[in-house]
Amino acid sequence: MFNRETYITRRQQLRQKISNGIILLLGNVDSPMNYADNTYYFRQDSSFLYFFGLDFQKLAGVIDTESGEEIVFGDDVEIEDIIWMGPQIALKEKAEKVGISKTEPFKNLQQVIEKAILSDRKIHFIPPYRAENKLLLQDLLGISVSKQKAYSSLELIKAIVDLRSVKEEQEIAEIRKACAVGYQMHVTAMKMAKAGVWEQSIAGTIEGIANAGGGMVSFPVILSQNGETLHNHDHSKTLQNGRLLLVDAGAEIGSHYASDFTRTMPVSGKFTQKQREIYEIVLAANNRGRELTKAGSTYLSVHLAAAEVIASGMKALGLMKGDVSEAVANGAHALFMPHGLGHMLGLDVHDMEDLGQIYVGYDNETRPVDQFGTAYLRMGRKLQSGFVITNEPGIYFIPALIEKWKAEKINADFINFDRLESYLDFGGIRLEDDILVTDTGCEIIGDRIPITPDEVEELMR
Repeated sequence: MFNRETYITRRQQLRQKISNGIILLLGNVDSPMNYADNTYYFRQDSSFLYFFGLDFQKLAGVIDTESGEEIVFGDDVEIEDIIWMGPQIALKEKAEKVGISKTEPFKNLQQVIEKAILSDRKIHFIPPYRAENKLLLQDLLGISVSKQKAYSSLELIKAIVDLRSVKEEQEIAEIRKACAVGYQMHVTAMKMAKAGVWEQSIAGTIEGIANAGGGMVSFPVILSQNGETLHNHDHSKTLQNGRLLLVDAGAEIGSHYASDFTRTMPVSGKFTQKQREIYEIVLAANNRGRELTKAGSTYLSVHLAAAEVIASGMKALGLMKGDVSEAVANGAHALFMPHGLGHMLGLDVHDMEDLGQIYVGYDNETRPVDQFGTAYLRMGRKLQSGFVITNEPGIYFIPALIEKWKAEKINADFINFDRLESYLDFGGIRLEDDILVTDTGCEIIGDRIPITPDEVEELMR
């Protein structure tokens, strides 16, 4: 939790961006894992956290854009709760720490909403992603679950995206802490990556580091020798010499700010010539992306520049052919990198994705590209100083995708399919850093996890 002035200012800024009516922001509740009293780890809604800072269950916040009145709805604990949980701070006292002077029992929220409806006032809410909040909104507003996204407030969505996109200095400081934990996670994975080690033992160890850092992992750990599967959560294999291990993992610290890194390492501790050649191309694309990242540039243009580095490198190896720029324009590079260069990072590992990626990652000038590969680019908009984003190019050899393109002669003018036969068991390589956009360029947040082939081999040695 930051100081009370932070939350007061954020709510004032939000109110000024909304023309009329009331703003309704719902917190999250406990969700049962396998029976009612055995719940998943509680995670507060990020937008509620951003504006109200209160990190516990069953809360709602209402802001009246015209009168300026702010109310937090929630319930104080009873003696049964104290027996199991110990003494608890009263809701009113918690609310005062974030600049809220008025609290009411949660049941009163219904009355406030009904009064607004009867007065024909606009009720601004963001699209819910939790089933419990979808059902609550259905009770409060009479909007069926299937229609809530359509009735959510675009004005509120855009206002929240505008405020949360540019990170405050204190937010950047928290992200640095998350990156420091992420650094330890990845260095530990590199040290453990030896033949005979079970993938799950590495995944579990680095998840424990995230927990020990005061929070949890920022997303389920992606760790696999089958790195060509982009989101591979299967950790059932035993590491084998000659294979590559891809680890995509990050930490979410107690304040809920996140990190997100990817490194790829040789299980044997030393890259083969073939592995090093592909690795160097991905590293060059990563470095080129960082060189071009600055306020005023679009991340779509940076993505395409990184794609040209990949296409050029693959052409030098004889795996691609033809004009590099033309190949990228035709999406031929996407056979090897069928995803975007990066995404926003902050209170969510894919920051604000629940609000709609089209509003987070794009603007009126830069729109999504409807082409395989680039269509998956989550972040294409013009960059501003204070954005925190990921830079994560990769090269993957996906046998099913290669087979499909070869059979259908997709981009046959740019791909040497016959040369790919010896790479079908290669796997994949991704290298990801978290970067802060500045007025003059960008900077890697925290110490850079070892990334050059020599650095990785030295650490593993």
